[in-house]
Amino acid sequence: MAAGEPAVGQDGPLTAQQVIERIQKQVGVPWKTPTRDVFKAGSPETPVRGIATTVMSTLSILQRAAAAGKNLIITHEPTFWSDGDGTQEIAEDAVYRYKADFIRKNNLVIWRFHDHWHARRPDAMMVGLAQALGWHKADDTQRVYEVPPTTLGVMAKDIQDRLKFRALRVLGDPETKITRGAMNVGSTSLQGVMRMLPEVDVFVAGEPREWEGPEYVQDAVAMGQKKGMIIVGHQNSEDPGMRLCAEWLKTFVTEVPVEWIPTSEPFWRPA
Repeated sequence: MAAGEPAVGQDGPLTAQQVIERIQKQVGVPWKTPTRDVFKAGSPETPVRGIATTVMSTLSILQRAAAAGKNLIITHEPTFWSDGDGTQEIAEDAVYRYKADFIRKNNLVIWRFHDHWHARRPDAMMVGLAQALGWHKADDTQRVYEVPPTTLGVMAKDIQDRLKFRALRVLGDPETKITRGAMNVGSTSLQGVMRMLPEVDVFVAGEPREWEGPEYVQDAVAMGQKKGMIIVGHQNSEDPGMRLCAEWLKTFVTEVPVEWIPTSEPFWRPA
């Protein structure tokens, strides 16, 4: 079935498994196993009333999805707080039991879409954040972007205003001049920062370990380099990419409504 074409000969209601089979056909990259991209909760045979995409299937997201009549939740990140969503060791935990009970009572199905969504070219998660920031790609072979000339302080404020982040963190002199930037969504490795920082003035990061990429940037600034880093957070950096996921799903899932449910920034700062 080509993108945009309605399903033909569909017998009975669309099931969660059938939605995933369409995704596997449409994603545009070979489907590999083992993968994170599997069902995390609920039955694959559940009839789908609506689909919600989100970067992280937190309890509040599940509550919003259920209230909106969306019972298939396509999440980019884990549901039960670890990469493999293992539940055996937490089976008696009060938070786990509450969340699992909510999923069961509301007949929700949760499927993770991580590895193969990132594998598409261009990476939709990177495209989503770049669009949200108003950045334009400078080099197809690297994650480098041309940005209007500005300063680190002004750029940080602009990102905060555009994405309505409360807990943005910045490294470097606010007066550092910026004309080229690099970015990485989600987890951000030291190797990525070391590879890209020499080519740019600022690195916009999702979630780096503080003693890796951020410390490297601190040391680069201390030795006199005019560099900066803006840390936006894991959820914040990948949320726009799941908006694109919802738009993409709508091109080949037409029987039920599809909605992106943005996450709320989990952190806040004292006034």
